[in-house]
Amino acid sequence: MSIANEVLMYFRAAKKSSSDVSLSDSIETDGSGSSLCLMDVVCFEEDMLEQINKNEMSITLKKLVSEMLDARESEIIRLRYGLDGDPPKTQHEVAQICGISRSYVSRIEKKALEKLKKALEEAHLD
Repeated sequence: MSIANEVLMYFRAAKKSSSDVSLSDSIETDGSGSSLCLMDVVCFEEDMLEQINKNEMSITLKKLVSEMLDARESEIIRLRYGLDGDPPKTQHEVAQICGISRSYVSRIEKKALEKLKKALEEAHLD
């Protein structure tokens, strides 16, 4: 192959990759000289899809809790699993809040989870 052909191939390859961007490319520098690279601001698709899936499941679960469970079951599930944004509570803590025994909380929770499982299975079959 001649040198002219090699040079021509080099420039063609360089032209094809001239618009390529690296995730480590600096996109901004702040006043203190620290640089911000593209990787710092790009959200990876896998993370985004996982977050969307979690949000959809959370919305569905909250809807089912309010529609499928009675008031006591709903309260216990919300307290046990922190569905209202509060940290999840132990069965003992829920029992104290509701003024019932821990074993009764356990029975109500088990029954409520079975109802939710059945409703979720039916929702995914439709």
